[in-house]
Amino acid sequence: MADPKGFLRIAREEWPRRAVGERARDWGEVYVPGVPLPVIERQADRCMDCGVAFCHGACPLGNLIPEWNDLVSRSDWAAAAERLHATNNFPEFTGQLCPAPCEAGCVLAIDRPAVAIKNVEAAIADRAWAEGLAPPRPPDRLTGKSVGIVGSGPAGLAAAQQLTRAGHTVVVYERDDRPGGLLRYGIPAFKMAKGRLERRLAQMRAEGTAFRTATEVGRDVEAGVLRARHDALVLAVGATAWRELPVPSRALEGVRQAMEYLPLANRVCEGDLDASPLSAAGRHVVIVGGGDTGADCLGTAVREGAASVTQVDIRPLPGAERDEVAEPWPVYPRLRRVSPAHEEAGELGLGQEPDVDARVFAARTVRFSGDEEGRVRAVHLVGVDARRRAVPGVERVLRADLVLLALGFRGPETEGVVRELGVAVGADGTAVRDDGFASGVPGVFVAGDAGRGQSLVVWAIAEGRAVAAAVDRFLMGTTSLPAPVTPADRPLAA
Repeated sequence: MADPKGFLRIAREEWPRRAVGERARDWGEVYVPGVPLPVIERQADRCMDCGVAFCHGACPLGNLIPEWNDLVSRSDWAAAAERLHATNNFPEFTGQLCPAPCEAGCVLAIDRPAVAIKNVEAAIADRAWAEGLAPPRPPDRLTGKSVGIVGSGPAGLAAAQQLTRAGHTVVVYERDDRPGGLLRYGIPAFKMAKGRLERRLAQMRAEGTAFRTATEVGRDVEAGVLRARHDALVLAVGATAWRELPVPSRALEGVRQAMEYLPLANRVCEGDLDASPLSAAGRHVVIVGGGDTGADCLGTAVREGAASVTQVDIRPLPGAERDEVAEPWPVYPRLRRVSPAHEEAGELGLGQEPDVDARVFAARTVRFSGDEEGRVRAVHLVGVDARRRAVPGVERVLRADLVLLALGFRGPETEGVVRELGVAVGADGTAVRDDGFASGVPGVFVAGDAGRGQSLVVWAIAEGRAVAAAVDRFLMGTTSLPAPVTPADRPLAA
């Protein structure tokens, strides 16, 4: 604890965002690059090095937050990078994408703004790459064991890196043309630049991890062949079976799933397409679903030049302060948070409703209507109460040329590798596994959203690290790899 009074004399400072008028015209990251290090060091000075570090417990990875805060406050960036990477394979991903449950668990958050932990983490990660503090770490020796990992999202990548460093021969199979999963084609470039992903993939290849892209298990290679090829398999295929909206006129042209829309925009940024066939340019866009995927669609529509864009959330308008009864500290509270995308839509005046950031709360979509050519033209909403029951007389109609359904995901797709291997699927749609991440099929393990259900990037990385330990133990009889979580663990978030 470098400054025992830091939390008393220093206010919370956020990593500044680029001006809306500038960033809404490009696909660069929304935050100002190269935030002055004194700002980060001051934030680290606010850390109280609590006797019981609730931030540490709130983080699925068990990040050693007080330790690297202290090191940053002393400008010891090399040691801080070592402590950060000791628990997190990809801090540059979580530093950009994680909603920071650690900050909700910060003891300061009981009665004042939390330490800006996420900003400190992002700064350490950036500094580590800039100063060569994250070199490849190939194993000293090989075990002679082979592991196949199906899926190259954050869970699959974390498992692959851990197992490669443990000395196993690891091959990652990815059905898309590039590795990365949702990090590649789901997360917009303005939220995380793809260069961050490419840099980490290059490190992994230098360590010995092999990638087989454009390879769909069950189509390009039989699952049984893959199982025979490797001593163990890890299914990290994510939760890509999206939820539907069974309302009248769902089949109208222009009503599409968010994960049909976002990958196309990402492919434009990758240079694969000149323009997206689902571009929001000049269109009135309505996004059904109030979560992060919906906000990603909103920010993407802003950059494509939408005429208007409105996000519909069935949940009630959250408050600005924590509900101490329903969500007591250190539970991750539901607050009205204004993401960069909401800020952009609000400042540019793109919302159809008077709400300042283009959102409609406490509303349920009951039907769509279209023109004579079968194209969507309007979304019909009804107001709902806290129990999501319709409120008579509270109805509205939003103009729409493009409707994006961002309602979340049930679990993994059951066709292909899951079915071919005979992995059981539970009533909730997720792959069944035991407390050691093992499926009922010998030598086959399940990690990430495929087994947990739709979750956060930080949980995916934690599960990837944990399943690597389970696989290593299965292959070698023992393991020294850390296992931060089990399938039974649940977040502190409400």
